[in-house]
Formats: sequence, C-alpha cells, structure tokens
Amino acid sequence: MTQSRFLRSARITAASLAVGALLLTGCSANQGSQSKAGGSADSAFLTIPREDMGTFVRNFNPFAPTVAPMTQQAIYESLLIYNPAKGETTPWLASDWKAAEDGKSVVFTLREGVKWSDGQPLVPADVVTTFALQKKIKGGYDYLDTVAAEGANQVKFTFKTPWSPALFDLGQLSILPDHVWSKIADPEKDANEKPVGTGPYSEVDSFQAQSFVLKKNPNYWQPEKQKIAGIKMLAFAGNDGANLAAANGDVDWAPQYMPNIEKTFISKDPGHRRYWFPPTGSMINWQLNTTKEPFNNTNVRKALSMAVDREQVTKIGMSGYTKPADCTGLSGSYENWKNEKVQEDCDWTKLDVDAANRLLDQAGYAKGADGKRVLKDGKPFEFKISVGAASSDWLSVANVIAQNLAEVGVTVKVDSPDWAAVVAGFETGDFDSGIVWSANDPSPYKYFAGMMGTSTVKPVGGKAFENYHRFGSPKADALLTEFAASADETVQHTVADRLQEEFSAVAPAIPLFAGPEWGAYNTTRFTGWPTEENPYATLSVRAPTTVLVLTSLEPVK
Repeated sequence: MTQSRFLRSARITAASLAVGALLLTGCSANQGSQSKAGGSADSAFLTIPREDMGTFVRNFNPFAPTVAPMTQQAIYESLLIYNPAKGETTPWLASDWKAAEDGKSVVFTLREGVKWSDGQPLVPADVVTTFALQKKIKGGYDYLDTVAAEGANQVKFTFKTPWSPALFDLGQLSILPDHVWSKIADPEKDANEKPVGTGPYSEVDSFQAQSFVLKKNPNYWQPEKQKIAGIKMLAFAGNDGANLAAANGDVDWAPQYMPNIEKTFISKDPGHRRYWFPPTGSMINWQLNTTKEPFNNTNVRKALSMAVDREQVTKIGMSGYTKPADCTGLSGSYENWKNEKVQEDCDWTKLDVDAANRLLDQAGYAKGADGKRVLKDGKPFEFKISVGAASSDWLSVANVIAQNLAEVGVTVKVDSPDWAAVVAGFETGDFDSGIVWSANDPSPYKYFAGMMGTSTVKPVGGKAFENYHRFGSPKADALLTEFAASADETVQHTVADRLQEEFSAVAPAIPLFAGPEWGAYNTTRFTGWPTEENPYATLSVRAPTTVLVLTSLEPVK
C-alpha cells in the first residue's frame, strides 16, 4: 500500500474499517452502469478501489483528516505538476512562472480560460485565499512573507529569505475557489459536500458509505481530455479485499500492494493486465518517538537499526518489490543525490546483531537473566510499532522487525488499529514507533527538513504533520538554510552531501526502503495508461500526477 501519498498536502485520508468484501458478492463493481471486462466502456466509470477506507464519509474538504479520495486529484487542481517518474514539470492552472534573481519571490501567471465547475473564472484571489487558509489551518510555509494578486491574472509570492525549494512547494498545493471558501464559516470543519473545483471530475453523484461516483466537470478547461464518463470509488477495509476485486476484474485501476502479483493478478488475464512499480515513492522509515527514553539516544537508534534484517524486510514484507535503504536516508528518486562516501562508510543500516548488542550494552540497557533487556528504571525494554490494519505489507514489515529485535533482547509488539487512529497518535506524539512515509520532492530538501529541521519539531500534544519522531538538529538547520538560499544545483548537491553526513551521524530515524509507487491496471475497457516506456505519470491515485492519468485515459473502442 502506498502510504507515501497519505500525508502529502491533505496528509492522511483514512476512515473506520468495515467489510468491503460485500461489494464482491452478487454484484459487479459497476452494477447498473457497466459490466465487467466485456461491458461497454463509452458510458462506463473508471473504477478504483481504496484499500485503506472501509467506509467513505461525504467530506470533500482538503483540510479534513477524513477527506474523501480523489478530492485533490479529480476535483481540485494545482498550479503545476511534478512527475518524479520522468523528472518533468507540467504547467497546469498556471501557464508559466518566473522566479526573481535574488530568490526572494516567484510570480505565477494563471492560465487563461480556466473556470470553476460552477462557471466562475479562476482568479488570483483564489490562490491568495487558498494559501491563507492553508497557513491558518495546516501551518507550514513559514518562509512565506506575502501572497498577493498582481493584475488580473498573476499571483506574487514573496519570501522572508531566498528560498529555492519554494516553486514546487507552492506549485503543487490544491487551489480552492475564493468565492466559495471565503464565505464558509468554519473552513477547517465544513464537510464541503458539494465541492466546486477546476478538476476534470468534480460532480459528486450517488454517494454511499462504500462507493461513490464523480462525474464530469461541466466547465472543465480541457473538455477534449474528459474521455471517460467518470470515476467510481470503492471502499475496502484492507489490501485483501481490494486485491480480490482486482483479481476478479471488478476494478480498472488497482493502486495497492499485491503480493506475488504475477500469479494473483496478471495470470488471470495476461493479455489485458499490467503493473508498474517505479521506485519514485518517498522513503519508508521506521520512526522512533525521540521524546521518549530510550529513543532519545542516538546509539540506541543505531543499535535497533543494526538489528533489523532489511533483506528479510524487503523480501518478506515487500515481496521483493524494493531494495534496502542505507545511511544516506535517500533512495528511490533521490539516487543521484547520494553521498558516495556516506554510502561506503555506512554501518548502522546493515545487519550486525553483535554490534547492536554491544551498543545497547554500552548505552546501559542490559540483558536480564531471561535474556531480555531492561530500561534504566528496571522496566522491560519493550515498545510498540504502530501500523494501520489495512496495510498487509507494512504489517509484515513490522512483524519482521519484531522478530529481528527479539534477537537482541528487545520486545516489540505490533499495534494495528485503523490508520486514522495510528496517524492521530503520530500527529500528537502519543506513540512509541511507527512505519512512516516521507516527503517526496524534486530535491531532498523537504525530506531532510522533515527528518531533522527544528522548525518541524512540535511538542508532544501539539499537532505535527511531518517529523512525527520530533527530532531537530541545529546543524541540519544551518545546512537547510544554505540549501534553500541557493538556486545553483552544484551548491545544493554539496550541501545535500553534508546533510547526509549529519543524517548518518545522528540517525534521526531508521530508513528501511524506498517506497514503490504501486500501480496495476486492466486494459479491457480503458487505454492510455502510463508505463515504464511512457512514464508520463506514475500509477498512484494519490499523487499530483493522478490528474495526468485521468486526462489521458480513454475508452477502448
């Protein structure tokens, strides 16, 4: 399951668990509008499972923790779209942009002819209001000084200091209509049940607890690209139910983890079924709550890391779909940023049970007569790894880690409530440890800011949307400031090398592997999918590139 998109922009979108499998008993996934593989595609809905939501809540507020899926992919759009699979940027609601030579501002020019689904034109006030709400409700964007309209079609963002990473940070936030949101009494809590968006599929239809439909935006600015009739989302309480739907041909797009996909999915219809898992997802880390003992000890974090067999983690937990991480903290789309010296000297992300035992002994966490370690207050050295119950892949990863740590006398229990409860604990700091996805961006700036930046550290009880482990390094702060102040990629690479050195020295979190972008599909009814040969987007349904897929697919004739 791709948790890498859970906390980007809207962060987590999870709901309570229920029995999604009933959708597969006695009816097809598109009953009433289409049949399975043999049905007419011209009037069919593109059917997509959501494996982490047993029930849907009619809430299309992008600030809500239980926001409905596709809100930021089909209903609302951003100024630009960055595609990590190809390393390219596509202008979207903005036709172009220009950064100031001093790096302290950028001006976006809005695209002509864009209308909201209610027919009102896109205007600069929409962008200004969106960022005001974002800062008030979700926080972040601390580098921003002002956001102001310039003329009839431009918006100028001014920064407190030069800030080179700003372009993609600003450009990929979903834009909301000022004429709607400025009139909402409580923008944080309003359910926004009838959203007004610029996206291709904005009209909510037949909303039910376990399925809903989005139909065409009647005023979309690219009507020639609205070739599918609409989108149908199906709710499932875990990967297993969603995978069964995919295997049965009840869905067109299956963007979730599938074990042994060649056998469980492809072999059912090899002429029409494909998958592609590019390593462009965010880093998957095991984050330890550093506000708690013993996780506030660097050597303890490194020792626990050395006890983890990442080959087992990736082979058993992730079905061999990805590779182990190293001490740089970078993998996947950041391969070309890696510091080779840090890689060569890497030790604490390699399995070494003897070294792990020595570090724990030296840190003062001795083994008792039963071979189990105790904390300095005499209590057992035991803690929980929190993972959402819907994520069968990450639950397997957590179980491997638990078995590995038993070898060094540490007891780990896997805690698996629903994702909403897990993330609530992450956000408030009420957790021991958890498997967490990281920020993903063209440069590793946001990754390291979320790993080690003191500005992202929130006190326990305060709400954090990144840096759940609550670790800050003043040295990393200085390096992050230096990175942001330069638009020269050579300078940025040099600073990134030093950030990796600091990451390796302090081990703020335990890197496990690069998160693959899950994606499988069935070509029976729709064509035009991205592929490894034509990577115009990834196959994630939670990424900025999702809208590129929605505006490229067309029915099979």
